[in-house]
Amino acid sequence: MRTSVIAAAFLSTVVVMHADTYLRQPGVDAQHYAFKLTLLTTDSNEITGEATVRLRVVRPETREVLLDFATAMPEGKGMTVTAVTRDGKGVAFTHTDSYLRLPIDGARAGEDVTFTIAYHGIPANGLRLLNNIHGDRCAFSENWYNQARQWLPVIDHIADKATGEFVITTRSEYQVVGNGTLVEEADLPGGLRRTHWKQDEPIAPWLYALGVAKFVVHHGPVVRGVPLSFWAFPQDAERGLPKLEKDARGAFEFFSDRVGPYGYDKLAHVEAAGMGGGMESTTNIFYGEKSVATTSANTLPIVHETAHQWFGNSVTESDWNDVWLSEGFATYFTLLYTEHAAGREAFVDGLRRSRDNVLRAEKAQPNTPVVHANFNEAGKSGPNTQLAYQKGGWTLHMLRDRIGTDAFWRGIRAYYREHTHGLATTDDLRHAMETASGRDLAPFFRQWLTRSGVPAIEGSWRYDAAAKSVVVTVRQTQAGDLYDVPLDVGVTPASGPARIVRLAMNGRAVTATIVVDAEPASVTLDPNVWLLAEFGAFTREQQQ
Repeated sequence: MRTSVIAAAFLSTVVVMHADTYLRQPGVDAQHYAFKLTLLTTDSNEITGEATVRLRVVRPETREVLLDFATAMPEGKGMTVTAVTRDGKGVAFTHTDSYLRLPIDGARAGEDVTFTIAYHGIPANGLRLLNNIHGDRCAFSENWYNQARQWLPVIDHIADKATGEFVITTRSEYQVVGNGTLVEEADLPGGLRRTHWKQDEPIAPWLYALGVAKFVVHHGPVVRGVPLSFWAFPQDAERGLPKLEKDARGAFEFFSDRVGPYGYDKLAHVEAAGMGGGMESTTNIFYGEKSVATTSANTLPIVHETAHQWFGNSVTESDWNDVWLSEGFATYFTLLYTEHAAGREAFVDGLRRSRDNVLRAEKAQPNTPVVHANFNEAGKSGPNTQLAYQKGGWTLHMLRDRIGTDAFWRGIRAYYREHTHGLATTDDLRHAMETASGRDLAPFFRQWLTRSGVPAIEGSWRYDAAAKSVVVTVRQTQAGDLYDVPLDVGVTPASGPARIVRLAMNGRAVTATIVVDAEPASVTLDPNVWLLAEFGAFTREQQQ
């Protein structure tokens, strides 16, 4: 844990910064990875690799670097390193406890050091060599969230972004999809083919992606200057390709126009074996094969995973504590696309479902804030929680309400523009939103992101015929500290639109008198669905 002084437009104070528990190496910074891999040339699950790793020395006292790299295990899985060179000369190394230790003695600060690592083995995770649902051999990566180390020697933390490339040799019957731009496809003797993909923008290690299979590939439209493509197994192409294409163009246009330009050279939507749901690897989104192949009218998470290309991939959280900057954003921006494409009613229905999910998650995971405190990177559970998704998304929705839609979008665009291809923290987002709105948002961020729970609200109302008014009383009933939230009250007359009155809900109980023309047909709380709360009974009092 480190302590820093942060000066903000509205706040100057000493802030205790938390961090996940990954072992930081401040003396080095990964610049580029080039992975040459041979796989699926036989029936074996073994891969043969040569990784060229270029690192920049940041501190002159740095003597070694630790690459995360799985060691061989007694059951036969894991990686064995056979040789390492540094700038073309052999060097001594140790490979134990899933660390590859490499010497950097003599390197000056600012100097780049390049290692080439020869290895082989059967991945225990990260890259799966398997049969797909049709019995065809294939290979797909799924590195979430720290599994790249199972088959690639890397600094395997989300904050150490680097450019990279894959040069894959496999049987010529397979197609290969990887990050970035296709550089080469070359047929080789013996029925083999070499495929080279190059990723020119820096990405986090877990976002490196590789798919090797028999595909039918549909090269779709060029949207905002970026080619989209769709990859399905031949047996699933007829029904799978339309699923992969649904909303792909619309979501890409929406995020490009509303957030900012897409940060990469292509986007491929790919059917993948060995996983479910979706996986937002940079420039390649993988979708579980069963969801793609099924005859049911299910919807793939196209919009959610596309949103990650902006939030999570291009703008990457600097620490796993802030994973909500990825998942909360993708959740809410999926709803924003729904609002754009299907209208306000569909948007509000999605918000209500999300709010129900938050309430269930709060009960299942009590005392769990959205922002982790010192997330255990070596633990058995990953950083994602339903609260990071759903409550994180709701926090953005309430932020939009708090500062206004125009300021919200200004802040989002500024946040994306400033941190594209870089790292961001929750404080970075807050600063962008404070600048866009001219408001101090520190209390709002603390209340919703570093505190667990939600307000519980109940109350009653009565009509005073003599005064021609509605008297509303609402109470916060949750245990613990009070929330400071705006609460809308909707007063609906017998005919005509509802009147919305906003209350400042910052005490245990609030009573408000609302002047009306006649007895209302109904009075409701939060009619436009702007507040994350557990709403209890709100009843009409019997007239005396």
